[in-house]
Amino acid sequence: SVCNLSVFYKGQTVPALENVTVQFDQGKTYAVIGPNGAGKSTFLKTALGLIPARQGTIAFFGEPIEKMRRKIAYVPQRTSIDWDFPISVQEIVQQGLFSDLKFHELFTPKRHKEIVRDALAQVGLESMANRQISMLSGGQQQRMFIARAIAQSLMPDGAEIFLLDEPFTGIDITTEKELATLLKKLASSGKTILAVHHNLATVPEYFDSVVMLNRTLIAQGSTTQAFTDENIKRAYLPQPEHKG
Repeated sequence: SVCNLSVFYKGQTVPALENVTVQFDQGKTYAVIGPNGAGKSTFLKTALGLIPARQGTIAFFGEPIEKMRRKIAYVPQRTSIDWDFPISVQEIVQQGLFSDLKFHELFTPKRHKEIVRDALAQVGLESMANRQISMLSGGQQQRMFIARAIAQSLMPDGAEIFLLDEPFTGIDITTEKELATLLKKLASSGKTILAVHHNLATVPEYFDSVVMLNRTLIAQGSTTQAFTDENIKRAYLPQPEHKG
């Protein structure tokens, strides 16, 4: 749940987000939509504690982020990754399990290897486990990070909420539909999916609900009720300048 959230970037007088209040229900897929500069990625990063809030509260299952990090899995934008870094696909997926390592475990424990294999199998990448990450296609790279999130969810007391920043950017339509199906499958198992999304044409097909942002909350609700032409026009209109 998010209540009266406002975010200002350092040195800026115009808010990146202003007075945003929104509630998310478990087991649903949410599209976070709005024009460029609307604060969509800022919304996710503030929820994760990566950007400080000027005001407002964010709670996961009623608790602050500091107590609930194991419950949250994050899939970043592909453009933020150093793809030349010498790391393999399975090593990326293993990162989702670091918080489950015991202090005396110097090598990957058997239970982690089994989880990594399971997560890679769920996204169809088990045969590419040992490849360096730049050897994957764009769609495979996205599936790799979703596999990391899945691995995190397979831990005891693991991730229940998936935050994805533009997961469909730069991939072909076939892979896009496969990823959307995978996200729906995760939601049907009780996971909550929040994804920054740009293609308005696929919102009703891929998501249960929408959160429309343009620095403030424009509309929220099911795709059948809130994803209307009127709300879309309101979301994509320039917002008035505000100094605070």
